Amino acid sequence: MRQTKHKQATANEESMLRIFTVPEAPDSTLGRIEKEISQNIIGFLNEHVVAKEQLLGEIEKDFSNADVPENPHFVSDHTAFLLDKLVAQSVHTASPSFIGHMTSALPYFMLPLSKIMIALNQNLVKIETSKAFTPLERQVLGMMHNLVYANTDTFYDEYMHSERCSLGAFCSGGTIANITALWVARNNLFKATADFAGIAKAGLYRALMHYGYKGAVVLVSERGHYSLAKSADLLGIGRDDVISITTDENNRVDVNAMRQQAKALKDQGIAIMAIVGVAGTTETGNIDPLAAMADLADELQCHFHVDAAWGGATLFSKQYSALLKGVERADSVTIDAHKQMYVPMGAGIVLFKDPEISSNIEHHAEYVLRKGSKDLGSHTLEGSRPGMALLVYASMHILGRKGYELLIDRSIAQAQYFASLIQSQTDFELVSAPELCLLTYRYVPAPLKALLQCQDPILIEQINECLDDLTKYVQKRQRETGKSFVSRTRINPSVYGGQAITVFRVVLANPLTTESILSDVLAEQRELAKSSEIALPKLMSILAQWQTNS
Repeated sequence: MRQTKHKQATANEESMLRIFTVPEAPDSTLGRIEKEISQNIIGFLNEHVVAKEQLLGEIEKDFSNADVPENPHFVSDHTAFLLDKLVAQSVHTASPSFIGHMTSALPYFMLPLSKIMIALNQNLVKIETSKAFTPLERQVLGMMHNLVYANTDTFYDEYMHSERCSLGAFCSGGTIANITALWVARNNLFKATADFAGIAKAGLYRALMHYGYKGAVVLVSERGHYSLAKSADLLGIGRDDVISITTDENNRVDVNAMRQQAKALKDQGIAIMAIVGVAGTTETGNIDPLAAMADLADELQCHFHVDAAWGGATLFSKQYSALLKGVERADSVTIDAHKQMYVPMGAGIVLFKDPEISSNIEHHAEYVLRKGSKDLGSHTLEGSRPGMALLVYASMHILGRKGYELLIDRSIAQAQYFASLIQSQTDFELVSAPELCLLTYRYVPAPLKALLQCQDPILIEQINECLDDLTKYVQKRQRETGKSFVSRTRINPSVYGGQAITVFRVVLANPLTTESILSDVLAEQRELAKSSEIALPKLMSILAQWQTNS
């Protein structure tokens, strides 16, 4: 056990933490119903449990009537129902013990600012329904573009409010951002020529015939996000043509293996539509060697996209931004503001290094998105969209780069602390160390930790299979109990010869999570593991048999 605690939070850190604590509702004239809702929500957010212990089947009974209500209900009556049956049974994603997913507490100012966005009800597809929101969104795209690519003032003066093209696009999340990036890559690969209308008009089959390709593929790490397969499905190249490339012992893509695969495919007459680097893998939070991938993209003369939905915000940190070295060479980058930029769900961003390539997906209509207009919808996959850029804009001003830097640095330090705490336990195993603020681990009874070091692959495989069952049992019971929450996933650590094992997955982005909470999480998992009536006895039986045979 580590003997010393982290140094006491500085005044700046304490100030930053306060913005994640919801203040008590002030007296106002908003009305009894709104006051009741506000107080109920505040009480909900201030609770430190993840969820109340109630089975999903029981909750479903409250939402099982398929009939549309014949008569109107009083707002007060319906609100009471929602508070009792919906709010009370929601997941407390803001809880400091909710450390299993990429969802965290929000700064308190997001609640009143969200009211502005909802009340105005702007539609960002066109200026006629958004006006000032359109230049605001373009400025936010410019600020994020500058964070990644750091172009000159002259560049942003030319492109930020250009009617010809766009620095990027706001969307509902990383999935749509990744689809948009690969849509641009596909249309740029199969662009119009003097005797070809381009894939956007002619379709994939005629594009392949015109350019003489037998197919088109996307190359990505085996840790790539499932949204890339969705992209391939929607874009017509097929899920099978998202080619997974092996990773090293640190869950980063093997660039040489990607190079060899690309050469083999090109020799078969198959086009490399794009290579995708991951900056913050979903399972382990690792970052691909982006600079080496940029070199490969130059060799292949193909689109280079970086999925930095999770890790992109790391660029705010002077200490850790170098982890993403090479991202500035990507043709497109995905960043989710609703992850480590601490805005509500529904704020994805895709950025284009060269704004001109956005013209490859440009669409127009007579009644809207007319040529020459600055309507944002001409370069977005989604049509009608809310003004989520307002919340990102406000957050970047209220927190500033230094505020984000503090939050990023703190979350990585917290992950490093938790990793050291796990390593100090005799009955837990750290499986993947944190590069950002994600890590994976599992509970392993102390006697079995030594046994896993043996040279018998059959025995190791047998133990790991039983540990998989134990990990699933503990994770499910911990979730059902509702006091705390970690997620689980499957990874293939090299220490076990690539055997897939089930592990606990932790995301430490919530600034309200304390070291004592992390200790409590391990203690709870330990006690839950001991209560297993199948997996644990089976493991002890394997141990006893091995001791007898040896």
